[in-house]
Order: sequence, then C-alpha cells, then structure tokens
Amino acid sequence: MTERSPMLPPERTRTLILASALLRGAVAAGLGLGSLAVLVTVLWISSPYPDSGPGGALRTAAGIWLLAHGAELLRPDTLSGVPAPVGVVPLLLVAGPVWLAHRAARDAAEPDEAGRRPSQAGVFCAVTAGYLLVVAGAAAYARGGSLRVVPETLAFPVALVVACAAAAGVWTAAGRPFGPLPSWAPLVLQEAMARTLFRDRAEAVCRAAATGAAALLGGGALVVAVALGRNAAAAQESFLVLSGDWSGRTAVLLLAVALVPNAALWGAAYGLGPGFALGTGATATPLGLSGTPAVPDFPLLAAVPEPGAATPLNWAACAVPVVAALAVAWCVLRRAAPADGPRARAWSPRETALTTGLAALGCGALMALLTAAAGGPLGTGALGTFGPVGWLAGPAALAWTAIVGVPAALLVRLWRLREPGWAWRRDVPEETGKTPEEAGERKEKRKRAKKAAPVEPKHAATSAAPATPEPVTAPDGDAMDDDDDAGFEPYDFLPTDPWHEHEKDRHEKDLRGKGLHGKDWHGKDEREARWASLKQGSGGLMADFPAHIPAALRSDEPSAAPAADDGRSAQGAQGTQGAQGTPGATP
Repeated sequence: MTERSPMLPPERTRTLILASALLRGAVAAGLGLGSLAVLVTVLWISSPYPDSGPGGALRTAAGIWLLAHGAELLRPDTLSGVPAPVGVVPLLLVAGPVWLAHRAARDAAEPDEAGRRPSQAGVFCAVTAGYLLVVAGAAAYARGGSLRVVPETLAFPVALVVACAAAAGVWTAAGRPFGPLPSWAPLVLQEAMARTLFRDRAEAVCRAAATGAAALLGGGALVVAVALGRNAAAAQESFLVLSGDWSGRTAVLLLAVALVPNAALWGAAYGLGPGFALGTGATATPLGLSGTPAVPDFPLLAAVPEPGAATPLNWAACAVPVVAALAVAWCVLRRAAPADGPRARAWSPRETALTTGLAALGCGALMALLTAAAGGPLGTGALGTFGPVGWLAGPAALAWTAIVGVPAALLVRLWRLREPGWAWRRDVPEETGKTPEEAGERKEKRKRAKKAAPVEPKHAATSAAPATPEPVTAPDGDAMDDDDDAGFEPYDFLPTDPWHEHEKDRHEKDLRGKGLHGKDWHGKDEREARWASLKQGSGGLMADFPAHIPAALRSDEPSAAPAADDGRSAQGAQGTQGAQGTPGATP
C-alpha cells in the first residue's frame, strides 16, 4: 500500500521536514526538562521535611533547567526581603541540554532514504524554534516558584546557547566541513576559505587552541584536587553540617559534582594569575589572599587558600599555564615540523610563529568565555561578585601561551630541522625527494657497483686467457658521483685454498727466472712462458704443442708458429700445424 501511494509534491515534503524538525527540537527540550524534574521530584519525595508541595518541586526543577542554559535566577524568599540573584551556572548541567539540542538538529538534517538532504538553514531554524518554545513555557511556569527567571537572560545567553548547539548539530550532519562559508559572509573570508593552505592553517589553530584550553582545565582540576586533599577535614565537616539526612546530603553531593567543572576553571584562573573573587572585597591569587572573603559553607570552597601571604606551594600553580603553552606549541609543531615528515614540507619560522600566536589568541578567547560562565553573583552585597573574572583570565591566558608557546615552538622546530637529527632519522634528502627505503637501496647499489668496477689483476692462473680483455659494464651514475667513499681502493678476491697461493708463488719464480716478470701479460713471449710453466707443472700430462690461438686473434699474431724453448724440432712445429688444420685431431 505504501509503495503504490503517490509521491508527495516538493512543497509538502519540505513542510513535513520542517515540521518534523520543529517537533524534534521540542522533544529534545522536553526530555531534558523531564529528566531533571524526575530527579528533583525523587529528592522532594525522599526529604523528611519538604518546604512545598509537588508543584513547588516542579517549578524548582524548571528553574534549575533554565539555569543549566545560562539563565539567571532570583530567590525572592530572603531574610532581607530583597530578591537575591543566582548566577553561578553548574557547568556539568549544561552538557545535557546542549547534547540533546545538538542531537535533534543532527538527526533532522540527515538525508532521507532517497539521499535527499533537507535545507540546513530550515532545519536549524525549526529545531531552535521548537526548543525555545519549551523554554518559554518553562519560564512562564517557574514564575511563581522559589526560583524565578530573569526575563532578559532568556534571549542572552539561553537562546544563544540553543542556537549554537543546533548549528553544531547541522554542521555535524553535513560531515563537519571546513567551508565554504555562507553567501552572506564577506568575500575576503570566502576567498580565504577556498584555499587549502588557509584551511590547513585554520584547522591547526583551532586544534591548538582547544588543546591549550583543555590543558588549562586539567591543570586547574589538579590544583583544586591538591587543595581539597590538604583540607579534606574541612570539606568533610562542611558536607556533614549542611544536611543531616541522606536525601539532603545526596542533593549536596549532586550539586558538588555538577560544580566540578566550575572548580577546575577557578583553579585555572588561579594559576594564570588573576585568580578569582570571593566577594566584592576579596581576591585569591598565587601571591596570596587579599581582603575579607565572604565564603559560604560548601565542601568545594574548602579548597580556598588561607588568608595571608602565599607559600611556594601556591606559586607552583603557575606551572599550569606553562604546561598549557607547551601543549599549544606541541600541537602546532605536529603540523609545522612533524618528527616523521620530510624536511622540505616543514613550515617556515614565520608561519610557525603566526600559527602559534593565533592559537594563543584562540586559547585566550576560550578561557575568557569559560571563566565568565564559571562565575557570577550568589546574592547581593558582598556576594555580588563570585568566581573568576573573564576579562582578566582571558588576556592572562593569551599572554602565557604567546610568551611561552611561540619561542618554544620555534626552538623545537629548529631542533627537529637540524642536520644531524634528520640524518640520524634517515630522513629523505631534500634535493632528491626519495623515500628512506630508496635511499638505502641506492647506497647498496653504489657499493655493489664499486666492487664490480674494472680492477687490473695482479696475477692469474688460467690457461686460456684472451689477448684482449672483455669489456666491463660501467657502473651507473649513482655509483660514480658518490663523494662519501672517496678513499675507496679496489682489491682482488682472496684465495680460497692455500694450494692456489703456493702455485702462484712458484709461477712467479719461473717468470723471474726467464726474465719475463712485470712484462705485458698478453704478449707472445709471456704466453709461451706460461704454457711452458704449466706443462712443466703438469707432470707430463700436457700436450707437446703450444696453446691454440683462436682465428679472431690470429690477425694480431705472426703467421709463423712460435719456437719452443725446450729444443723442439721443425718437424714438431709442422706436425702441430697439421694437427690444427685437422678437426678432431688427437695428440
């Protein structure tokens, strides 16, 4: 039945796709709100002394869900009667709503079974609109609860957070392309993104900036962990004092876990130098805690340093930005001068320094954004400023990563490109561009060619040596132009049997006795002398005529047969000529 149904027109298909994307956005928001409402309801049910009914618990859940998007809340029930703002966002709660909005946009932007991909702009707008409809309803519902939403914060940053998550989902569905830019983007940026080199450099900058920010977060978490370990007794006492029943302690524990990323950013800001504010009149830095802090009773705040001058242990927190700067330089060098790459592909010092500087700028921007989100007001008066200040932590991160990272990247690049290092790694020669395997084969070929080069023999023991030496194949150019083995001297093969050495010495003595040593090896007299020597050493097994001269070499020799030195007669010589003229004659 489905196969026989007519296809829908394109306009109706587009409308259904957008409606589906709108529904996906609303469902994603409902899932996040519902899961948090279930958790708050369970804690309300398990509490022995609830402050309100189930409606109050649900309104509180709606307020906390909006706080997870960056909205600012107000507590109207205070001792002074003045509503107190709650602006510190537990950053771990942000991960849930952002992931749900991202997944909804990604699924809505996926192509259908026929391979048709919906409009990316339409999907983005539909998913964002569906999500924000639920946000508006939750804000209206939480208005009468214990945590009310400041209306101005619904546009910024709540709508901005949802839009960024949806845009990231659409980008993921498209394969995370690094360009092209939209048509409304400036022409200069569009032309730059069209270049492959620019995209590679931009990708390296983004990766290095994210690596530096992650290193700062990890270092800040380590600083907080060490401080909590030193003040573990105070943290435990604060945890036990805040609530006496297990449901209250569970709520405190969950809130502390949700604030762990905030604590890591506080530690990173502390290591960078600006530190964090503990109220309007107190600031904690590696140089010490100045002013009178207004610190609420909470387990994570037990890591706050004691008032007074700092100790060397506090100064050690400054190693966090140094490590982050080195991480930025390392990430840039993976692309600028890789350890296993050819030297010709390495970036220039200017490109390396510029990329590291831009990565430091990106790292500073990320840290400014994150530290600004990690802090905020917790009340009025002394608690109006609480946490790190973004416009101070961001420039500090930029300064640390630029001052330490750029020289480190240049020095490591210089060390990797040094000649001994590349030769030690058997890298590719810059002028040839061959691989290390080809370079090794070429070297072995040179050695074999040198051994095969023509070498003038010292002595020989063969009986039928030609009058003219055979031509020897000349080695190739790789062997002729090798300057590394300039002192190479060819040598003859060593004897394999002592008998050869004995025969060679005896033959040399015979030649010296006849006065032929040192003369031409292929001359007539030398040939006859060799023949006589071989005949004498054969024990009577040799024929009584001289060596046969091939017809090809007979033109260079006299027509008369050589006279033997042992007193042979002319009849013997004539008999020899007759034997040569008769094929198959036997002596």
